[in-house]
Amino acid sequence: MNVDSSPVERAQRRFVGALDALEAAVRRRQATDRSVGALESEIRTLSDDRSRLAQELDSAQARSAELESLSKSVSQRLDSAISSIRGLLDSEQGG
Repeated sequence: MNVDSSPVERAQRRFVGALDALEAAVRRRQATDRSVGALESEIRTLSDDRSRLAQELDSAQARSAELESLSKSVSQRLDSAISSIRGLLDSEQGG
């Protein structure tokens, strides 16, 4: 009986092989699920970062526009002051 196994022994070996294959498939699935979970977490983190950076960019652009407006105003005032001073100097030199 060593050479030819009984049908029960053959069935038992097939059963054990099937269980081993099932356990291996379960381990692979668990690894995949962990990987998917990690990727989903990373995507949430990246999405949060993107939202935060978009808000920071909006704030920076608003501040830049404000500073540009102030710069134009200061430039106009300086031009006006320079013109007034030149006018006074010209009138003193001419008079």
